[in-house]
Amino acid sequence: MACKKRPSKKIPENHDLQMEKPLRTLEINVISCENLRPRRPANKNVFVTIRTDSETYETTEVDCKGGSFPFLDEKLAVNMPVYVKFITVEVQCKTASRNRLICTVAIPVTDFCGGCLPENYLHFLSYRLRDPNGSRNGIINLSIRVKPSQQQYRQPCWDTPVGVKGSTGVVIGIPVGYKFG
Repeated sequence: MACKKRPSKKIPENHDLQMEKPLRTLEINVISCENLRPRRPANKNVFVTIRTDSETYETTEVDCKGGSFPFLDEKLAVNMPVYVKFITVEVQCKTASRNRLICTVAIPVTDFCGGCLPENYLHFLSYRLRDPNGSRNGIINLSIRVKPSQQQYRQPCWDTPVGVKGSTGVVIGIPVGYKFG
């Protein structure tokens, strides 16, 4: 019996340009949801899916007894390409035939990445959820930490000169609204 030869893979011309996508690893703790109002009364078997792009997602375990206030408290490690601008959090309900979307939110990456805070800073965040029609439907509570990467790339933190009379110092920090008298 003769062995069939596998066709050789042709290396693309732009092979040098095709490098692996640099990734950040997010440690996301899905804590709980509040005041979920599904269109249909069955609101058990709730779980959360976190998507960073069309190919990458992680899912929590199903909460069978939480009802409108599921308490998940589950940590997920999600890989996020550095070019991603939003991550999507979907709250779904597992039914006998399929998974049904209850509500969703798109979280801007700038809420927990970049700026002057250290890369491994723990952010506690709450977001308003929207149902597929765009109506308000509950709140999700989660914490997000960007795990330190092995690659040494950082976003710059710009020094801001103080604009107060007689001051020559430089302030580094998070901007806070302030009314000048």
